Amino acid sequence: MGKTIMLQGTSSHVGKSILTTALCRILWQDGQSVAPFKAQNMALNSYVTRTGAEMGRAQVAQAEAAGLEPMVEMNPVLLKPTGNACSQVVLMGKPIGNMTAQQYHQGYSLTALDTVKECLDKLMHEYDAVVIEGAGSPAEVNLKANDIVNMRVAKMINAPVLLVADIDRGGALAAVVGTLELLEEDERALVAGIIINKFRGDIKLLQPALEFLEEKTGKPVLGVIPHLDNLGIDDEDSVSLEDKKTMQKQNFDLEIAVLRTPKISNFTDFDALAGEADVMVRYVQPGEAIGKPDLVILPGSKNTVADLCYLREEGYEKELKQLVKEGTPLIGICGGYQMLGMEILDPEHTESAEDQITGLGLLPTRTTFVANKVTHQVIAASKSNSFLGINYSEDMLKGYEIHMGRTEFLADVDYAFTITERSGEKIRTYDGVVSKNGQIMGTYIHGIFDNDALRRAILNALRERKGLNPLASTRSMAAEKQASFDRLAKVVRQNLRMDLLYKIIGREV
Repeated sequence: MGKTIMLQGTSSHVGKSILTTALCRILWQDGQSVAPFKAQNMALNSYVTRTGAEMGRAQVAQAEAAGLEPMVEMNPVLLKPTGNACSQVVLMGKPIGNMTAQQYHQGYSLTALDTVKECLDKLMHEYDAVVIEGAGSPAEVNLKANDIVNMRVAKMINAPVLLVADIDRGGALAAVVGTLELLEEDERALVAGIIINKFRGDIKLLQPALEFLEEKTGKPVLGVIPHLDNLGIDDEDSVSLEDKKTMQKQNFDLEIAVLRTPKISNFTDFDALAGEADVMVRYVQPGEAIGKPDLVILPGSKNTVADLCYLREEGYEKELKQLVKEGTPLIGICGGYQMLGMEILDPEHTESAEDQITGLGLLPTRTTFVANKVTHQVIAASKSNSFLGINYSEDMLKGYEIHMGRTEFLADVDYAFTITERSGEKIRTYDGVVSKNGQIMGTYIHGIFDNDALRRAILNALRERKGLNPLASTRSMAAEKQASFDRLAKVVRQNLRMDLLYKIIGREV
């Protein structure tokens, strides 16, 4: 039976996800077979496994750090907010319906506990160690009765808990002491240590506070982890974009504007673009003008109809159409692709109370929402993609689909891609549309910009439009991700009492 260690936080956004990733990498580097686990995740950034199951991206990163292919047992319950205190509930990778917060927490959550137990038991039997991540804070007294992700999980398997506090936001000591005070005695006994995260100052000045904390709580401080910027690792399970702000660059050649719609999802699609030295990705906040970027992207959406109404009501539809008229290239991903069409039909009221809504009218397509969600990993080919005239050719483009709508073509179109494999099965079907003038492209494929050569081909086409020389494709997203895992592990290892960590886990160093 595998050993366990659990990370819980004094609040949300303290860095539990990234520290779980770090511990997965460290244990893997030290020769352990290790798996991540989070019973319940709330996120708009999701991923599709090889079997077509949907799960949170943070657990995907943790699995990759552990040298594993992601599987849905690592995140059996996923909540995808749809708005108005309502979420789509995804159990074992498949949606089971929409629920209000009250319906979920007071009626459904505990019914998923058996599934949580089964998944955790499977991982504990198959791996040397399981690194478990909690959610929010274990001290939320209003949620504890129906908790399936924090102390109930820890008590279920007697897992030692490391309590993580974010010192960057202030009040870390009070947060630690207060959290421990609000725990029940048996819960407090499971807390084996404290980690102070996101520290920016002089550790010598902090030392008296650490000594006080150990004396006050009786719990050892395992380490103080410095603030880490630009890791390039999916660490955010938040439903917001508070931490996904425009990264200002002193020197860049291309500006890409991503509209931050209220229901934006899978905004990790654009991380690869933001990582290019010649590119600045700017998230257009509500109320901001789109400006005059070199490319505009309409992102995925958890509620396409609501986001389309937002574009219309806030004046972005008019601005987009004017930009297109002036020649600005435009790409729509998933929900953004659906918005670009002539109309959206929702006869079953899957997303809204409307039967029909007019689209932006920029592509000859019609989308109809149905209850069954399409979730697949895909391999696609690009033989005749004429977007910006790149004529890019590739047989092994990788990505994934997550969408409720089915899109039909209302005229002869130039297809963006040909999908040749879905969830491991060979097929041949067309995806997406490129406008006749090559200026607009829509696709259902998430992660398409993670394909290095295609990404650079699009960027070079934008460069040539500005009279700039093309750049060679030198980046490897896969290699950079592995390097980021190693960098994270090195920093955490250097600032953590590893001997104590291994003692808590119950293994030798």
